[in-house]
Amino acid sequence: MTTRLTTLAISGLIRPLLEPRLPDDLDVRWFMTHEEALEAVKGAEIGWFDSNNPQDMVKTLNAATDLKWLNSIYAGLDFLPMDVLIERGITVTNGAGINAITIAEYVVMGMLNIAKGYREVVRAQDRHEWLLDSPGKRELAGSKALLLGYGAIGKLIEPRLAAFDVAVSVVRRSARVSGGENTLGPDEWRARLGEFDWIILAVPATPETEGMIGADELSAMKSDAVLVNIARGSVIDQGALVEALESKRIGGAFLDVTTPEPLPSDHKLWSLSNAHITMHLSGRAQEKMFYRSAERFLENLAKYRAGQPIGPVFDPRLGY
Repeated sequence: MTTRLTTLAISGLIRPLLEPRLPDDLDVRWFMTHEEALEAVKGAEIGWFDSNNPQDMVKTLNAATDLKWLNSIYAGLDFLPMDVLIERGITVTNGAGINAITIAEYVVMGMLNIAKGYREVVRAQDRHEWLLDSPGKRELAGSKALLLGYGAIGKLIEPRLAAFDVAVSVVRRSARVSGGENTLGPDEWRARLGEFDWIILAVPATPETEGMIGADELSAMKSDAVLVNIARGSVIDQGALVEALESKRIGGAFLDVTTPEPLPSDHKLWSLSNAHITMHLSGRAQEKMFYRSAERFLENLAKYRAGQPIGPVFDPRLGY
């Protein structure tokens, strides 16, 4: 059986984890700079060219005119030109689930931090001040959380909160898909916002989810409700959120993501006492991301060459 030559263009950052385990009959082009990437992808069938600069990734994709499979470590690829992916029929595998564990842990950390006022405890330590009472007295046990988004991250958030005796209600695209009373459909959750102590956003960034939390939704929340966003900054009307936090309309916000990123140093969110900004670090708070990504890529590569389905597949028509 003759195996056809397959050309790959891959970032050199992942090279130490991949090169020793790649089949010998591959044409692998490693690159380290954006300029090298633009050359490497010419004629390449498979590409893995993640970059901290989304615009560089867009330019590299545009240059990869023969690409059939694009792999990425990122779960959210909303910055790529969907029309190009669709028009060229490129199969895209993303990083869905790669960082789900650490992001789910970050959600729990953020909720506990706010509930116990831990930020003020740290500041007291910096001042060498012995506090005589806790600055935060909330308990997670017995509270209610609304979880919007039930993908790889949402599926890990739910059991972790359940372990703290938090009653979690999940919003899914199709109501009652497999749940009972704790499963809400896309047309049900807004009417029940006032029931929840925690509103957790774990949805993909799509036209449908853009600005899904605005002034009306914020007004419907409990006065001590906390908004937790580990999705994308665009899913919240940030101006409306600032107003709600300034007026103490809601209890607080734990924001791993903002608009824009990085958040300008003079932005109001930095100085609001009830806003917690974590600089999109939730997915980076671990050291296994590249190992998990490499393993997934190698498994997919073997399946791809054997003509078998690969995954998880990112659908550019849906945006996730």
